[in-house]
Amino acid sequence: MPVPTRSADSRIADFEADLDRSSAVPLYHQMAEQIHRAIRAGTMAPGTMLGNEIALARKFGLSRPTMRRAIEELVERGVLVRKRGVGTQVVQGPITRSVQLTSLHDDLSRADQQPRTSVLTLEVIPAADDVAAALKLPRRQPVLHLRRVRYTRDNPLAILENYLPHRLVDVSSVDLTRKGLYQVLRDAGVRLKVAQQRIGARDGTAAECRLLDEVTDSPLLTMERTTHDDTGRAVEFGRHLYRPSLYQFSVTLVGR
Repeated sequence: MPVPTRSADSRIADFEADLDRSSAVPLYHQMAEQIHRAIRAGTMAPGTMLGNEIALARKFGLSRPTMRRAIEELVERGVLVRKRGVGTQVVQGPITRSVQLTSLHDDLSRADQQPRTSVLTLEVIPAADDVAAALKLPRRQPVLHLRRVRYTRDNPLAILENYLPHRLVDVSSVDLTRKGLYQVLRDAGVRLKVAQQRIGARDGTAAECRLLDEVTDSPLLTMERTTHDDTGRAVEFGRHLYRPSLYQFSVTLVGR
């Protein structure tokens, strides 16, 4: 029989589960499939709070470890996300981004993902060796250093760190909380032409995972990009981190 989960607590998602306790399929997997089915059907929209493990285990007549394992399976699939101090929440499908010379802000805006940005750092510093090499500048040359957190529908998606040659653009009067860096460069007359990009992964630090609402040491996607203008000048070096549960790259391969 389906087990209703209605509750006076509006944080508990409203859906039903039909668990077969005589089946060889583990209960945690059945539970994960039932929750995922409700999400795909639209019963649980993005942003819906799932509720805590104890309450859900009690409603479905499951042990807490079984309920926890079901939730962990859906977190690994990128269907749910754990937010520190908030709880477990349904997320929108992962944002798929083609590997093209576009800005994350513009891509999110076109996809109606309601991007917004928190600026953490805006300063002029001497270029570290790797930054100077990427921008083809003398060692310790001043560069503009930006560090931001990009959100989509109020979910932290990425930590963006960029370095630009000093005085390339004046960002002092630009609202970087609402405008993408590439748009700032275009508005200043910089014509972006080509970029070299490297994609990888690594464990996030405690501080990085805290900014992205991830568990400490969670794996994060990495991207490094050096962008050149139409004269061949290096105009931007970026070092970014993305949440793999909410973000993925898409590459088109053509046979020869």
